This record gives sequence, structure tokens and C-alpha cells, in this order.
Amino acid sequence: MTALSGTVLLTGASGGIGQAIARALHARGAQLVLSGRRTEVLEPLGRELGARVIAADLGRREDVVALAAAAGDVDILIANAALPGSGTFMELQSLQIDTILEVNLRAPIALAHALVPGMLARGRGHVVFISSLSGKAASPAASLYNATKFGLRGFSLGVREDLHASGVSASVVLPGFISEAGMFHDSGVKLPRGVGTKTPEEVADGVVRAIEQDRAEVVVAPLGLRLGTDLAGLAPQFSARMQRRLGGDRVARQMAAAQQGALPGR
Repeated sequence: MTALSGTVLLTGASGGIGQAIARALHARGAQLVLSGRRTEVLEPLGRELGARVIAADLGRREDVVALAAAAGDVDILIANAALPGSGTFMELQSLQIDTILEVNLRAPIALAHALVPGMLARGRGHVVFISSLSGKAASPAASLYNATKFGLRGFSLGVREDLHASGVSASVVLPGFISEAGMFHDSGVKLPRGVGTKTPEEVADGVVRAIEQDRAEVVVAPLGLRLGTDLAGLAPQFSARMQRRLGGDRVARQMAAAQQGALPGR
């Protein structure tokens, strides 16, 4: 198990879910290095938590390299930053595709590649990748987001095997619909009756469990959503039909429409 009293680099710390993760780790004694693009949010949070703040745009490879170097000896990396990536595949421009892949998938991989060798040299460490239930079940108007979140989940599980018995480990956390903060909340879309949500604080608790219990995978979603995504893995075609019948495709398309302004280049 990895203690939370070491140095933690958290990306995407300026978002509501990132802030909840930062506060949960601070409460457990972590020394935080907070990264994001919005310094007007990061700097007050850094003062509140006694954390270092490093501004970085993970869509720029030079910023990723500079962030890893500036963070120094990191005991825990939490790769939380992400872009929506919404819209049907053919609606996206080439630059948007490149930027979403850079932020959501390449940057977490590159940061892990840069920081894990130091963890191995010290004989301890943990990497947590924040994926999504979209990394287990596909939905309309989200093919690129699905690709990055499926990829992040696969990378995490593979890296975990590479690191077995090294003192360093990897976990993936998969939130479902999150209220109060995050992409779903910001979209303003209403869910069908009976589809539940979780809070940013519950995502933060999932991150803590992943580290303290060395969990390969932590899903942060109500039971019904967890079962639905498990079904999607076993029977994707049947699951897609059920999703359409229950209104899931409508929710996905509404979210895509609401998130158009958050896409890079829009």
C-alpha cells in the first residue's frame, strides 16, 4: 500500500473534481503539486492547501515535459485532466482530434513515463488515471472521448502488470455521471428517471481507495450504471440497443451539443 503523506502531482486541479481530489489528499497529509491551465483558480487553491502550483497546457508537449521536470520527485501521479471530445467523429476537425488525444491520452502516458522511473528508484509510488465509464461502454457522439478513456483504462491495467512487485503500482478510476462539477454537470443535461449520480467528493474517495488499497480499478457510479457498463463489455450490440431504448443515446447527444463550446478550437 502507498502512503498519502508523500508528494502528489495532480493534473486538472482547477476543475471541480480536481479540487475535491486535492482537498481529500491534503486532509490525509499529502504534499500537493497542483497543475492546470486556470491559474486564477489554482493559485487560491494552492494557498488554501499549502500546495505548489504549476500552470501547464497538456495539449502542448513542451508543457508536459516542463511539468514533469518542475514537479521533481513525485510519489503519486494523479492524471485527472481531460477534454470533452464530444461530437460525432466526422464533425471534429483534425486539430481538435489531435488536441483531445494529446490531453486525454498522450499527456497521462508521457507524465507516467517521465515520473515512474524516479518512483522505481525509490522503491515506492503510485499512478492513478482518471478514466470514465465511457472507458467501458461506448455511446453516440463521443467516439473520440470513448477512444481516449478506453485507452487510458487499458494503459493503466497494462502498466500495473509491468510494475508488479516493484513497489510502484497503477490504478484507474472510472466515474459515471457526477453532480455538482465536471463535464456532465457543466452540460446541464437532465438524466432519465432512475439514473443516479455521484459527487466529486465520492470520486475523491475513490482515488484514495485506489491508492491506499492498491486497487486495479475503482468505479464511482450507482449500481445500475455499473451493471450497465459491465453488460456493455459482455454484449456491446445488445447494450447499445438497450441504451437507445432507455434514452441513453438522447442524453449522449444532448451532452455533445452542450459541450461544443468546450472543444479546442471552438
